[in-house]
Amino acid sequence: MSAARSAVVEVAVGVLVRADGAVLFGQRLAGKPYAGWWEFPGGKLEPGESVEQALARELREELGIEVRESRPWAVREYRYPHAHVRLHFQRIVSWEGEPRGREGQSLAWRHPSAIDLAPLLPAAIPVIGWLRLPDRIGISCALELGDERFVERLERALARGLRLVQLREPGMQPARFDRLFRSVHALCVRHRARLLVNSRHPASYWRACDGVHLRSADLRATVSRPRLSVVGASCHDADELARAGELAIDFALLGPVRETRSHPGAAVLGWPRFEQLARDSRVPVFALGGMTEGDATPAARAGAHGLAMMRAIWR
Repeated sequence: MSAARSAVVEVAVGVLVRADGAVLFGQRLAGKPYAGWWEFPGGKLEPGESVEQALARELREELGIEVRESRPWAVREYRYPHAHVRLHFQRIVSWEGEPRGREGQSLAWRHPSAIDLAPLLPAAIPVIGWLRLPDRIGISCALELGDERFVERLERALARGLRLVQLREPGMQPARFDRLFRSVHALCVRHRARLLVNSRHPASYWRACDGVHLRSADLRATVSRPRLSVVGASCHDADELARAGELAIDFALLGPVRETRSHPGAAVLGWPRFEQLARDSRVPVFALGGMTEGDATPAARAGAHGLAMMRAIWR
């Protein structure tokens, strides 16, 4: 192992989310680097500890709670003046006890859309964006359903709470796609949902909505992150996930987990390989490929931020 790699400090970080959506922050104590700055609770891994074991120990010591279930979310490295850290962010989905500052630190619950704590540790800032991501992505299939039927089903899904849509219609004629985009965009604006256009379509559409979803080939060819509010990417392996992290993409769709009608015969990941890839991802990942609502629990346990669906979500 190189000296540079051995110098990396492995840290487990817990993101506790209450039922009302508020997230727990702690303030660093006097005498520590970045004293007074706000962060997510956690601490260093001790020799032989897994991330889950370290996090359970640290939150017991710091907050007086017992973690019942934590799930991998994303991994980020950050170079502070005093340390090079690798932060293993875990979503804490079940715990016992009421968090309290057992070491004298101040605690604060804040909703991701209204965080007024300052200053925040730099490594915590991307996590705010992750927390604002919904847990479902609807991918269009107007060529399959017909434009009118798809728009009707989109409106129903938006009324039920869908808040992130990817418009992806390979092979659709330009004039037809333009009409569809205008209808879909108007609905998303009305329901305050974010709309991304797949990178197979002209960039003018990306700029006219909330951003772009990069095909894996376009992800590999991209030199720097597009200057758009939201950027997603399709990934199929560790190299593509690593590239998404290097470009600071907001999220990745990882799959296919199962065989799909749109990609018959394609190699599938299955849940074990999905979990292995998701655990080391530097960005949140959505499970893609034959997903239905019945996959929500296994996907979450495998480290998925949520589900991306092209057919089941419109039923």
